[in-house]
Amino acid sequence: MEKIVKDYADSVKLVIKFYPYKYRDYSRISAEAALAAFDQGKFREMHLLLLKKSPDLNRNDLIGYAKEIGLDVDRFISALNTHKNMATIDRDVKLAQDLDLYNTPTFFINGRKIVGNVPFSYLKKIIEEELRAQKK
Repeated sequence: MEKIVKDYADSVKLVIKFYPYKYRDYSRISAEAALAAFDQGKFREMHLLLLKKSPDLNRNDLIGYAKEIGLDVDRFISALNTHKNMATIDRDVKLAQDLDLYNTPTFFINGRKIVGNVPFSYLKKIIEEELRAQKK
């Protein structure tokens, strides 16, 4: 995803929605951690660390990751304790359900649905097609 954002910075807008898997340990608290990091300007750093460290995503692990990336840990813990960002996560889950989504990741590029962890080359091909279509 990072390569798409970098290569198409002037043409593409990346919007991330959360769809924590209800049968996976720590998926909701991990989403909360990512949003708490976003609130402090460190979403990317937390997101990459969560991917790298999975499945070690319990509360204490997440607090350790917050320290590792230089977050205000008290503020981070407060966000987790109060479920500060849960409404955002719940809204995203409802959207996924309304769109009849069951898999992550799922990408939408100008309404075109791409399901699964596909290679960058595949996403690039679709982006290029959509950009060409917009120029017509």
